[in-house]
Amino acid sequence: MELNWLEDFLALAECGNFSRAAQRRNLTQPAFSRRIRALEDWTGTPLFDRSTQPVGLTEAGRRFRPFADETVRRLLQGREEARLAGGAAATALRFAATHALSLTFFPTWLSRLEGQARLGAIHLLSDSMQACEQVMTQGQAQFLLCHAHAAAPSRLEGGAFRSAAVGSDRLVPVCAPDEAGAPRYPLSGGGSALPHLAYSPESGMGRIVTAARGGFPAPLALDTVFTSHLAAVLRTLARDGRGVAWLPDSLIGDDVAQGRLVRAGGTGWEIPVEVRLYRPRARQSPAAEAFWALAAEQAPQDGRDRE
Repeated sequence: MELNWLEDFLALAECGNFSRAAQRRNLTQPAFSRRIRALEDWTGTPLFDRSTQPVGLTEAGRRFRPFADETVRRLLQGREEARLAGGAAATALRFAATHALSLTFFPTWLSRLEGQARLGAIHLLSDSMQACEQVMTQGQAQFLLCHAHAAAPSRLEGGAFRSAAVGSDRLVPVCAPDEAGAPRYPLSGGGSALPHLAYSPESGMGRIVTAARGGFPAPLALDTVFTSHLAAVLRTLARDGRGVAWLPDSLIGDDVAQGRLVRAGGTGWEIPVEVRLYRPRARQSPAAEAFWALAAEQAPQDGRDRE
């Protein structure tokens, strides 16, 4: 049995599609399928139901998944511990962050912390929330920075991870202005469906918007006309008048100030979110532990550490 087989298994369990999972693993689909079959031969039972779309886990696959997840995470964490023992990467800090926060919050937050203490080399992986969660569960990063909302818990909540709120943001419904400067697609509830620039399923903000819609002031009909996991792409389309999008206030401040975007509704349509820092519960390198202590100390007073 090879570690790659477990990583292939987890990729397919996440994607539910052989082609997308093979692409994520940088393999051809035939090679990827052979490795999945090899793992199933090793376990002695089918792990995936190939008769459904998306591809689903069999009962055996569902029982096997948490063991695969934990095994990959522990092996990769063990590798890092071995490297640390040998003196390699002893002071390096490895972050995963969602795209929007990589552009907006992360640089200024890190600069503020560097003003308080000397930090080692920084490695940042910027990707979708789903990909960042996978990076964390596989032990390839020490910290994850992402937007968070109580109605849409991360896969990292509880269990092997803990987190602390290190900032706040808002998802604001915005669209292009009409000739009079009013929103081209005002939110009012009822009426015909509005064109919606939506986040794709791998986006953490997409999960949040979906979960928080029940708290809007009125039922709202939306017609999804475009999807992407990149908030920056949705921002461009919103500026072009293609529809309404819920975008981080930290990303659109200049656009709103200069009139390229306007709020499509009042504050009742906005979604307050935390910026949350996740880490493994297990003890990490001295440099990572020192950084966690510094980040927690500098966090807002109401930034709860979720044990």
